[in-house]
Amino acid sequence: MAESEPLLSRVRSGRGRDCPAGVPSCRSVQVSPGPEAEWDLCFDQAVVFIEDAIQYRSINHRMDAGSLWLYRWYYSGTSQWILSFIIFLILSLAFIETPSSLTSTSDVRYRSEPWNPPCGLTESVEVLCLLVFVADLSVKSYLVGWAQFRRSLWLLAYLVVLVASLLDWTVSLGLVCQEPLRLRRLLRPFFLLQNSSMMKKTLKCIRWSLPEMVSVLLLLALHLCVFTMFGMLLFTGEQQDDGQDRERLTYFRNLPEALTSLLVLLTTANNPDVMVPAYSKNRAYAIFFIAFTLIGSLFLMNLLTAIIYNQFRGYLLKSFQASLFRKRLGTRAAYEVLSSASGGAGVKARDLLPVLQKVQVDGARKQAVMERVLSHGSGPLSTREFQKLFNEFDKRATKEHPPPPEYQSPFLQSAQFLFGHHYFDHLGNIIVLMNLVSICVFLVIDADVLPHDRDDFVLGIFNCVFVLYYLAEMLLKVFALGLPGYLSYPSNAFDGLLTVILLVLEILTLSVYGFPHQGWKPETKGLLSLWDMVRLVNMLIVFRFLRIIPSMKGWHHLRGDHKERAPLSPRPQLMAVVASTILDLVRNMRAFGGILVVVYYVFAIIGLNLFRGVVVAPPGNGSLAPDNGSAPCGSYEQLEYWANNFDDFAAALVTLWDVMVVNNWQVFLDAFQRLSGPWSKVYFVLWWLLSSVIWVNLFLALILENFLHKWDRRGHLQSLSGDLEATSEINTVDLLFREDLKEPTEEELVEKLKHHPHLHLCR
Repeated sequence: MAESEPLLSRVRSGRGRDCPAGVPSCRSVQVSPGPEAEWDLCFDQAVVFIEDAIQYRSINHRMDAGSLWLYRWYYSGTSQWILSFIIFLILSLAFIETPSSLTSTSDVRYRSEPWNPPCGLTESVEVLCLLVFVADLSVKSYLVGWAQFRRSLWLLAYLVVLVASLLDWTVSLGLVCQEPLRLRRLLRPFFLLQNSSMMKKTLKCIRWSLPEMVSVLLLLALHLCVFTMFGMLLFTGEQQDDGQDRERLTYFRNLPEALTSLLVLLTTANNPDVMVPAYSKNRAYAIFFIAFTLIGSLFLMNLLTAIIYNQFRGYLLKSFQASLFRKRLGTRAAYEVLSSASGGAGVKARDLLPVLQKVQVDGARKQAVMERVLSHGSGPLSTREFQKLFNEFDKRATKEHPPPPEYQSPFLQSAQFLFGHHYFDHLGNIIVLMNLVSICVFLVIDADVLPHDRDDFVLGIFNCVFVLYYLAEMLLKVFALGLPGYLSYPSNAFDGLLTVILLVLEILTLSVYGFPHQGWKPETKGLLSLWDMVRLVNMLIVFRFLRIIPSMKGWHHLRGDHKERAPLSPRPQLMAVVASTILDLVRNMRAFGGILVVVYYVFAIIGLNLFRGVVVAPPGNGSLAPDNGSAPCGSYEQLEYWANNFDDFAAALVTLWDVMVVNNWQVFLDAFQRLSGPWSKVYFVLWWLLSSVIWVNLFLALILENFLHKWDRRGHLQSLSGDLEATSEINTVDLLFREDLKEPTEEELVEKLKHHPHLHLCR
């Protein structure tokens, strides 16, 4: 078969049409008689197939006219925004439900009695959210059909979670909200997971990578057990010096204590504390602790990172291969139905253009595809040409900025060129840096001076001068680019907003406290003192310094009308790659951040049910220590960690964060062991494994992949032309692997289309 020949070439007009066996056709779907109705249905199917391809969605859904309307409405921006808001709302209920987090502090010594909502208030909001999820599941189930529903584990799990949540909600009302455990609170993160295909993909990759992770974790456990037994034998005996005895009593009293001490040492949180008692008596004991840290922390933990990176990348690559297949299948299905509608003569530009007009996608990229269609000519598109058209959707849209104003005066034209040049931005960055340095100098000079004794005369003068420069810079850029052109750059909009806020604050400061003069004291007039106003201005100036990050990313090209690019030194190129990596990570962290939110949420709810109320306010002497009133050095009580508890949801989240960072996490292990029992260590160790070991290493794998991808493209492009502009085409995580993905064959696509459950085969 020729490349340009459509697979439906045997489809003919009139009744009793023939087509190759196994090829789907939009004409097979039952519609009202008449060629116009058939074309309308094929048109709508092609639109939906293209939208499915752009969003990497499955095309296995109902294809009749009513279902297509419902399908497009369900995936519209408004519908998805409402669903996302409902998910956010039901997750946020944990902050308000009993025990609520509506207090100014979580410290048990100073915390006031929180307001708890009456029974039925949050439950009413919750049941409305659950009813929205019931409607969501109903629509999804109808669109995919019963056969697909039974095979979808996510939809079946969705049904189970909803039924369990509604039953638990009914129990809550029956017990007047006095039930000891709300099971549905643990199930709420599922609604976030099931609504994100990228999160599902990431979760699947994590599950596939677990066997390899477990192998290294078992090796770590063996390493931990061997050194624990060795330490117990080393620091146990009848004849011991003071150092050995202190080591035994403090860290190796029994097997669980020794295991905990070395587990904490694996994270280096208690290094060198755990070694000091024995080492202070005999330097040879350092060999034991150094060997343990060298093997565990520096070798096995880094080996775990390497394995997680390698395995996770491999499985993520497989997942994105499936996404690419869905994309190609969607565009191929659109080609088939359009070809069928035109009588099997292929797809012509005049038939494709109205379809593209109706597709819901970014306008700039849609325009780029339409221009390529128009440039093709009047002949039919081959399947390969049709597929290539939609590669434009993979690229970052190049935003068209409004044209700058045109001035007749040569002087104004010269001024416009000067203030619209990228070097003017560099001058602004230098001025901001000078402003930041001046603030740092005054912070150092006034470090030992109390706020009410400070003389803010010089700093006030500096702030006035710099704010006036920022205002002048903004006005000159508006003059050069025009207001629409100025606001079309996000960095300019960011600068402009901060400049207006700084100007308003500066005017308020001068109107209340007058112009800076000798002895300009920070007295209080109104809501804020002079020092508070100056401090607020300085904080905004520091925040404004962030403008340098997009400037660093833009170092690889010159703004303006210059067609030739200037060669770059290696250092600015490296800075551009690093800045670009940071910005892309912020864009692409939704799936990984969502997984972390789910894990945090579940563990916070579990911790709330396990440890709520175990930390109680100390007596009048401020200690939970024994009767002598002295708390051991480095303990929970002596460090005054009273705010780290599980008495409400917000406090639980912060406590989990502190444990994830692993600095002083042995304090939490010891405190909750004493307050609730030794089994509490299982909870904290599991949290450490999931958050600090697995998730952080996955995040590191994403950073490495993103950076290495950009670095490789940097070297390749530099060797070709020294132009890094193409690196900005990659704007999503799945496109990081595009060069490693294999294009599906024609036979694979046709075979998959033959088995479409709702687009029936030709007869």
